[in-house]
Amino acid sequence: MTDNSQSSHEHVPSRQRRRFSSISSRAYEHPADRSALVALRKLSGFDTVFKALSGLLPERSLRLLFLSDSVRVSDAQFAHLNDMLRDACYILDLEQVPPMYVNQDPQPNAMCIGLDEPIIVVTTGLVELLDEEEMRAVVGHEVGHALSGHAVYRTILLFLTNLALKVAWIPLGNVAIMTIVMALREWFRKSELSADRAGLLVGQDLQASMRGLMKIAGGNHLHEMNVDAFLAQADEYEKAGDLRDSVLKILNVLPRSHPFTTVRAAELKKWSESRDYQRIMDGHYPRRDEDKDTSVTDSFRESAAHYADAVRTSKDPLMKLVGDIAGGAGDLGGRLRDKFTGGGHGGGAAGKDGGATDGSGGTRRSGTEDPGSSQGPGTAGS
Repeated sequence: MTDNSQSSHEHVPSRQRRRFSSISSRAYEHPADRSALVALRKLSGFDTVFKALSGLLPERSLRLLFLSDSVRVSDAQFAHLNDMLRDACYILDLEQVPPMYVNQDPQPNAMCIGLDEPIIVVTTGLVELLDEEEMRAVVGHEVGHALSGHAVYRTILLFLTNLALKVAWIPLGNVAIMTIVMALREWFRKSELSADRAGLLVGQDLQASMRGLMKIAGGNHLHEMNVDAFLAQADEYEKAGDLRDSVLKILNVLPRSHPFTTVRAAELKKWSESRDYQRIMDGHYPRRDEDKDTSVTDSFRESAAHYADAVRTSKDPLMKLVGDIAGGAGDLGGRLRDKFTGGGHGGGAAGKDGGATDGSGGTRRSGTEDPGSSQGPGTAGS
């Protein structure tokens, strides 16, 4: 590193950040992401087979493409990104620093790919959009993907999905395939939330993470945006409308590999205020040498508990209805009608049923809620 580059980084927070020696990716993984990864890691040798076959997959072609038609980050090219990459690997204790490329593309984007060895790609649109600390969070996000092994396991599941397509002629084959695809995308979305957390551990600057997500959503007009107002959008998105809107939300998110950006921001802020995050920052976190002893059953139990809690606390009309059903709430017919029609505003259905809506029928508009339970990865830092 040259003297000039050293002086340009003298006062950035990265030089005073905590390092998480031997940290396991389980420390920051979303419960749904973690349970899937723990199960896959127990399939000893399974990913090794796919790594051996990596030469037959498009990955090899992509490596050659980026090498030949992008700029590889180094001390000589995009040195400030190289510093960020090495810092991120140092903080998360990733032994091998993955190659990183800058690709000419006005669309802000980033990705971590690779079976044998992960590589990170960021677009010029992203580099030009984000300031230094915002970019650190994105680089940390991608390093988090590498540490979790998301690239390997995503490729495995995509391969299995493609394999399933070849047996679509089997009765109900299409239904089974769509079930796999939907489950796969749900995991993808949760893995993006995991990587957002890794980005926060690397950057250790929540405001920078929030700014980066706002810019991904609204462009380089930071002076026109406000973090609190941006987070309020996520809250409004979750609790607004009736059951019709809940169904539309599901249909909107199903094709996506990433969660909506406001939802990502709200989920990350919630995690930053959690006891889990504070314990990591205090140095109390699972180590990699403990990964082999992790219980698949316990991991799935934690994932199930997370979803149950998300349903219980959600302000979304459909999730509230599910919670009512699970809790044995009475007058289900009236509640269904009210939630589909927004009943209770002006007395319509509620008056007809003698006040069936008792406050849990989806008519309230006050209070805050965890909007992250149905999230899915903005692509920058995906």
